[in-house]
Amino acid sequence: MACPGTFSDEPLSPAGRLFLQRKTDVVIHCIARTKNPIDVDGAKATIMSSPMGQHPRFCSLLVRDENGFEHWRKTRLDVDRHVIVVKNRVNEDEEDDEVAVNRYVADLSVSSPLSTDKPLWEVHLLTAHKHIVFRIHHSLGDGISLMSMLMASCRKVSDPDALPMMVPEKTTEKRRDSPWLLGSMWGFLKMAWLTLVFVLEFLLRTLFVSDRKTAVSGGDGVELWPRKLATAKFLLDDMKEVKKAIPDTTINDVLFGIVSCGLSRYLDHRTPNALHEGLRMTGVAMVNLRAKPGLQEISKLMKDNSETRWGNRFGVILLPVFYHKSGNDPLEYLKRAKVMVDRKKQSLEAYFSYRIGDLTMTLLGTKCASLINYKLLCNTTFTISNLIGPLEDITLSGNPISSIKVSTSSLPQALTMHMVSYAGKAEMQILVAKDIIPDPEFLAKCFEDALLEMKVAAKEADKA
Repeated sequence: MACPGTFSDEPLSPAGRLFLQRKTDVVIHCIARTKNPIDVDGAKATIMSSPMGQHPRFCSLLVRDENGFEHWRKTRLDVDRHVIVVKNRVNEDEEDDEVAVNRYVADLSVSSPLSTDKPLWEVHLLTAHKHIVFRIHHSLGDGISLMSMLMASCRKVSDPDALPMMVPEKTTEKRRDSPWLLGSMWGFLKMAWLTLVFVLEFLLRTLFVSDRKTAVSGGDGVELWPRKLATAKFLLDDMKEVKKAIPDTTINDVLFGIVSCGLSRYLDHRTPNALHEGLRMTGVAMVNLRAKPGLQEISKLMKDNSETRWGNRFGVILLPVFYHKSGNDPLEYLKRAKVMVDRKKQSLEAYFSYRIGDLTMTLLGTKCASLINYKLLCNTTFTISNLIGPLEDITLSGNPISSIKVSTSSLPQALTMHMVSYAGKAEMQILVAKDIIPDPEFLAKCFEDALLEMKVAAKEADKA
């Protein structure tokens, strides 16, 4: 089947070129669990008729010209080369489908790059487990772009003809306690100061300063180490209950508090009395830079002049968490998390990180930019992201979806975490270098217990 449009080469975006470098080659994995057996022929037909089968990026080959510059060249899409059907169980010794599929994806994360003799994506149909694994190269787009495209291929369970509802992030209107002009001037000065501080910190962390080594630290070459993958599961109602304990708190604040609390609990278990109170561990977080937050309508993403256009439109911020011994009030982790996230929101760190990357690519070239980005990952402890998914149950090719999870291929960090919410639940994929973090299931439980402890503390605070 021919892809629409003219057969002319199109240069890659700077971010697209960055994700194709050896040190920063990243593949996004999206795991969808179906309730019914998978119809292979139906899945192929759905892919070909969906935005995924029609999108120019998904039916273009990666080619390089005589100067080594990368371009997209449209080609005919052979769906049979992209849809990989695995009929047998991927691990005969493991009866739990979720655990078996996590092991399968963990192996793909470190040992299976996408072939460049076809468009850079695959769909693995694990029919014995009723799981679908989408493997999509990060050069094709970021999480917002790819999840929005997937949603455009799905339908509501309650209305088979309707597209899933896109769930925007809610923003809170802040009160103006001072006169408008004075408040605006103070807000501008605060933004300028925080931006200066955080951008300088970003540059220092990238080039010189590294986190102190702990039991969860990675480093140069760790992206080649074998991986394990575990899932932490949360209820959005529990997270919303915790939100109420502190005014103007968001789900991202709660997630950041969970990670801070859970990592402290895990390190207490792995290295008791080995770390000093307040030890910093720096996280790298992705921030959507589009004008409209949350998932996007696919028609708007496809417009070249749209402020929500397709591609890799995200900046990076550094989110430090601090080790504190067990026994502390779990809500203290949330309070500290909220203070830090609020300061980051008041700055332009994400925007400047995007522009700094763009400028580095222009002045120093792709390889140098890739090495700088790689060094930032080596100097920090973990990567984290949070993606808002559909509010209600959906179907793909008529088959109800019971779970949606996202992870990426391995990075030099020993720990990466990616959370997606779906129909009242949130699941966070925890990908680890298993020789450094051998028990990601226990780490996942630390995160789950952290939320439950915060929920109990929130209820007690509400009664007081």
